Amino acid sequence: MGKVDSNKQIKETSLLRTAFDFFTTKGFSKTSISDIVSKAGVAKGTFYLYFKDKYDIRNRLIAHKSSQLFSNALQELGSRTEGKSFEDKLIMIIDNIVNQLNANQSLLTFISKNLSWGIFKSALTSTTAEGDVNFGDVYYSMLSEEPGGFRDPEIMLFMIIELVSSTCYSSILYSEPCDLKKLKPYLYDGVRDIIARHRLSARK
Repeated sequence: MGKVDSNKQIKETSLLRTAFDFFTTKGFSKTSISDIVSKAGVAKGTFYLYFKDKYDIRNRLIAHKSSQLFSNALQELGSRTEGKSFEDKLIMIIDNIVNQLNANQSLLTFISKNLSWGIFKSALTSTTAEGDVNFGDVYYSMLSEEPGGFRDPEIMLFMIIELVSSTCYSSILYSEPCDLKKLKPYLYDGVRDIIARHRLSARK
């Protein structure tokens, strides 16, 4: 990487890091672009070289932070998913990510408050920074290894994400309707039920 490219990456990373700090402490709606560039130490025009507006940097952060969660899960699980069924692999990944969010509740709040399916779908299928993982590729690779295939895999993923994100948000932050430890068995049974309903081999 040349010096110019390196400086660009440093500025972009600084803007992303600063924006995330503001969004998780001051809140997205109360944070201005002026706040971000002032603390990051760059000119306001520099911001627009990398991002269209405040919503763009927020969406890029969601993509990057989501990829980091997934990357950490894959790295920590390593070879333990080998030979497992699709259901078991996915639940192992979900469990790791849920534990990460439980340990970093400010990240959970940021992602959940600003999440929509459109943004999350973009986060799952794009890379924002060097080292980010394209979850979409991994997800469809996992699906392809299963005999019989699945009906509407994108809808299946949507249902699973909605179930996990909504229930874990309430359980982690408010222990409602119960704490995370008690919730997990019910949650993962629900994930298995969704997958079972989408298996083509299970349909007569």
